[in-house]
Amino acid sequence: MDRVRRVRRPRSVLALLTAALLAVPGITALSSAARAADADLAKNGGFESGLDSWTCTAGTTVDSPVHGGSSALQATPAGSDNAQCAQTVTVQPNAQYTLSGYVRGSYVYLGANGTGTTDVSTWTQSAPDWQKLTTTFTTGAATTKVTVYTHGWYGTGAYYADDISLVGPGASTGQPPAAPAGLRTGTVTSSSVALSWSAATGATSYAVYRDGVKVQTASGTSATVSGLAPSTAYSFQVTASNDAGESAKSAAVTATTTAGTGGGSTDLPAHALVGYLHASFANGSGYTRMADVPDSWDVIDLAFGEPTSATSGDIRFSRCPVTECPNVESDADFKAAIKAKQAAGKKVLISIGGQNGQVQLTTTAARDTFVSSVSNIIDTYGLDGLDIDFEGHSLSLNANDTDFKNPTTPVIVNLISALKTLKAKYGSKFVLTMAPETFFVQMGYQYYGTGKWGGQDPRCGAYLPVIHALRDDLTLLHVQDYNSGPIMGLDNQYHSMGGADFHIAMTDMLLTGFPVAGDANNVFPPLRPDQVAIGMPASTNAGNGYVAPSEVTKTLDCLTKKTNCGSYPTHGTWPALRGLMTWSVNWDRYSGWEFQKNFDAYFG
Repeated sequence: MDRVRRVRRPRSVLALLTAALLAVPGITALSSAARAADADLAKNGGFESGLDSWTCTAGTTVDSPVHGGSSALQATPAGSDNAQCAQTVTVQPNAQYTLSGYVRGSYVYLGANGTGTTDVSTWTQSAPDWQKLTTTFTTGAATTKVTVYTHGWYGTGAYYADDISLVGPGASTGQPPAAPAGLRTGTVTSSSVALSWSAATGATSYAVYRDGVKVQTASGTSATVSGLAPSTAYSFQVTASNDAGESAKSAAVTATTTAGTGGGSTDLPAHALVGYLHASFANGSGYTRMADVPDSWDVIDLAFGEPTSATSGDIRFSRCPVTECPNVESDADFKAAIKAKQAAGKKVLISIGGQNGQVQLTTTAARDTFVSSVSNIIDTYGLDGLDIDFEGHSLSLNANDTDFKNPTTPVIVNLISALKTLKAKYGSKFVLTMAPETFFVQMGYQYYGTGKWGGQDPRCGAYLPVIHALRDDLTLLHVQDYNSGPIMGLDNQYHSMGGADFHIAMTDMLLTGFPVAGDANNVFPPLRPDQVAIGMPASTNAGNGYVAPSEVTKTLDCLTKKTNCGSYPTHGTWPALRGLMTWSVNWDRYSGWEFQKNFDAYFG
């Protein structure tokens, strides 16, 4: 209710004023129909739906401070990035519009580009509390789209924006297209299905749905849906969209993927327990002999093979010295124990990298040295394969490398080539796993490399091109869901370590796929559930992000049964989820085998 006190005028005075106005040439009464034509055209101007409808170089939503509602935008300029958030709005030609919004912070801008006349902006140098910014513009004779934006300034702190509106005549957008006709399947492989359909009149884009869930968009009339499981039936539909909205879904078509043999070893158990074994050091947990690793562990990663220098590509594996590990076994006993594990159906891999092992294959010479030196380790110890645990600054993207499907950065391209060479050398039974940190994978949902405007960390999402290029050769991906900062999930909310929610959100992203850097036309396809294990620390001593066994159980219940879920809305149910990975076997032994026992109790 309006609490402003209003002065009542006699009706006769109001009538006289109205008559006088109508008598002045050029002034007419504003009709209710004309007033109704004005509308707020900005979508999600209060950021109540996260960053939906906005494209931001660096931004998130917060619940404090807010001007109205329950959310506001917070964006922090960094380096050469002014933290711009923008959206493109459909407008009418030759029409007047008022752009306004509430801001806080130093040097906050609000403006509009592409007006067809004079682009406008307004700003405040300092707004310690919410301050309203307003500007107006008139569109050009042929203008139908305008981009509105807000941003901060280089080197300043975070700014806030809320309740942004663009008020003026709404554009006549017509009707959404009709549902596309003629949907049909093309080439079907063990992990992908090609689709095509007839063009829909008036459509500007199309969306592809797999089993009722939107998985990618297309500008043309064909698409290939990848990341599928072998020997599995899928249902597909497509929709057409334009400025007026999205059509109904097309008639469905079904396809069953072929059996296939990709993805490395096919004789892992349906649910596998993966653990790192401190083979080169004790690390406070004590040395565990290979022969003493319990039979519950299906994949044992020897930690670590490390390079002679960051860029040499020359990987060496050294056993833990007696001075550090008094109970270390001999090389002969170590090799014999590996053979015994393999005879029992276990896989033993060499893990390359780790916290201290920075590997940067900057040249083809380093790539070739990597292949030969890793092969030497595998052959010397009779191992089943390779785990890539590149951390720190091993992988980063050059500033002009923006497409994860077609990388150009040498350290990325050379690593992909090296891994494909090793896979080809050892054949289909070669086990290839990866253990990236969340920063290099799921962070790619928000940011990829340095970003369109520069200034972002070039390591953001840097594992995505490697995973994508090797998805048909990859046995397991077990992202380290630990030692991680908050990561935005597909619900556009940040999720933090310490409970089942974090593991559910991070794993759902891998199994659902996600647009890279928020680009709906550049989607990282989902992995097969049998390729995914969840990485967790075995104990509080092992790393940040430990969760109790009850939270591990909640995670598995939600992802494999869709029960016991929390607030995060998963996009599917994956009973074929491969299992769990932990750092480490040694730390689990130190803590009474808590992690292993919980896994055994859950999967039997």
